[in-house]
Amino acid sequence: MGLSEVEQVAIARGDEVVFGELVAPLHGQLHAHCYRMLGSVHDADDAMQDVLLRAWQGLAGFHGRSSLRTWMYRIATNVCLTMIERGKRRVLPMEYPSWLDQDFADSAMPTESAWLEPYPNTADEAGPEPRYERRESLELAFVAAIQHLPGNERAALLLCEVVGYSAREVAELMEVTVPAVNSALQRARRLVGERVPEQSQQTALRALGDARVRELVDRYASALERADLDALIGMLTDGATWSMPPFPAWYRGRSSITAFLVAGPLHGRWRHLPTWANGQPALGCYEWNAERGAYVGTVLDVLTVQGDRIAAVTAFVDPAIIARFGLPAVLA
Repeated sequence: MGLSEVEQVAIARGDEVVFGELVAPLHGQLHAHCYRMLGSVHDADDAMQDVLLRAWQGLAGFHGRSSLRTWMYRIATNVCLTMIERGKRRVLPMEYPSWLDQDFADSAMPTESAWLEPYPNTADEAGPEPRYERRESLELAFVAAIQHLPGNERAALLLCEVVGYSAREVAELMEVTVPAVNSALQRARRLVGERVPEQSQQTALRALGDARVRELVDRYASALERADLDALIGMLTDGATWSMPPFPAWYRGRSSITAFLVAGPLHGRWRHLPTWANGQPALGCYEWNAERGAYVGTVLDVLTVQGDRIAAVTAFVDPAIIARFGLPAVLA
């Protein structure tokens, strides 16, 4: 989409209203692109501020040689590449040995890494139909996998497979050769393919069906609220994992998860509100706070489904996440 003569004149005069109207339709998809690149909602927020500032400062020189969408993706990708060079790689606790595998302490977490963050579900993309379904490209396993890629390979994969650009278009956008893009894509596809499950969450959820997904989420919440250990463990797969970023400890298998639940979470009083994160079912978890006389949002549980059971619980422990997902801070 190029700019009309009227829009170019308005931009040249510094009309912020026209600028806002031009970029507003792209904001959601650009923010999701920054999240995939960076693995962090906070970092994506910071990146978008820089993207919009750079676009505003440079829009007067935009003459429609490419579409506005492509031009904005070029800016967003360059901003993210710079942040990747300066920042830490985002990971989930399962990247490192579990609590039971060694004498684990916070010091075992490498200083060059930080924690992956969950992303609120939104209708974040428009335009060409990508190879990866839109929700699949936000799933925790996929976003965690691409954090292992160098910045240029990460950008090439996302721009081709998610955003929907051709290798030639990506080469122009990134100002590299087509063979360089194809080479980056080949390496990126191989590494991501080794790290993501064979079946995506979207495939698993479609096979289960909406009604049974809701039933599974409801049973999970009810079991936690009733402190029903047998019911909760019975919902897990044999090799299920339970992690709690930003804490490095995580657990695999029913026996170790049982010991963890008995020692910790089942001692609390809980209430839950269902939501979605990264294209996966999730729950805002509210723990009873006697001093406040209310249930206070403290954790976001993101569920990974396998068949009709739960294969992973990724419990993001951060009260600020509750508000980010549009959930109330407390329940009466």
